[in-house]
Amino acid sequence: MDILLQTLWNDIRIALTLFVLIWVYSWAKGSMGNARMAILFAIVIVFLTVYNHPELLWFGVALFFLATFGKEIFAKVNVFKEVK
Repeated sequence: MDILLQTLWNDIRIALTLFVLIWVYSWAKGSMGNARMAILFAIVIVFLTVYNHPELLWFGVALFFLATFGKEIFAKVNVFKEVK
């Protein structure tokens, strides 16, 4: 059972790593304008963050969800509503 969970975790980690790599690449390509420099930048960033510090992968996933869905969630919860 332990081997199954470890294999599952490795598969999830690979999928999330690829997701983060594509996300960083698309951001870098838009910011830099050069596709070759963007892929080099994305590979270096993902290597330094994900493979050297695997716990930061979850931070990247949380940051993505916050950037994608955060504005709608905060609007529904009324976080930025003024208190009178």
